[in-house]
Amino acid sequence: MPQFTRDGVTLNYEVDGDSQRPLIIFAHSLGASLAMWEMQAEALRDAYFVLRYDGRGHGKSSVPMTGSVIEDLAGDALALADHVGARRFCFCGLSLGGLVGQWLGLHASERLVRLVLCNSSARIGSAAGWSERIAVVESQGVEAIVEGGLQRWFTPRSFDRRPDIIDRFRAMILATPPKGYVSCCAALRDTDLRQELHRVSVPTMVVCGTHDPVTSVSEAEFMANAIAGARLLELDSAHLSNVEQADAFNRGVREFLSGR
Repeated sequence: MPQFTRDGVTLNYEVDGDSQRPLIIFAHSLGASLAMWEMQAEALRDAYFVLRYDGRGHGKSSVPMTGSVIEDLAGDALALADHVGARRFCFCGLSLGGLVGQWLGLHASERLVRLVLCNSSARIGSAAGWSERIAVVESQGVEAIVEGGLQRWFTPRSFDRRPDIIDRFRAMILATPPKGYVSCCAALRDTDLRQELHRVSVPTMVVCGTHDPVTSVSEAEFMANAIAGARLLELDSAHLSNVEQADAFNRGVREFLSGR
């Protein structure tokens, strides 16, 4: 897989499709990797140049020396777009990736064509909750949070019917370096865009999961109401709507990106 270095952090990424087609960038959730977007890359590469990347401290990207802020994470996405020669692009982010998308919509709107915010919120969790998570991972490693994370990511239906998917995502979390995980926890702890979100003017779709215990439907509705003209898509899923309801997710994203 190709890699790109920015500010001392090496970012691992993968591209699919024709580079002459419109670019769409996918940003994953905390504790995941670019592999979580495999079904989206397969579904969209016929019409788009698809770029997926491992966020700093995740997957095969390197771990930053200090805690990250949301500007660091958004800057990585912009730098990757520059690296592949795209001035403007579509962006799809889930959870932490969706928070990155909101920041881009606020501070780099001239770069965005369309924005998809999935299972995210303008304020994810609480500062106290993230500080507690940081302390647990620093003292016990990601092993201490993996099973709780999976319970939030997937409905009981997936545990019963698709244990292979659960196993794959368990391995994904366990492969995340603790320092990388903690660094992005710091960005989540310190980011609250609720008072600014109304300034996003990019055409936006908000995707949520009916059974998502992390970023609720009501939080998705807040985002959709705050962003003028935003579309809301609710799917029968928990936190990883793009995995549990891949077909409906892909169909909705394709329709939105095409302007339908």
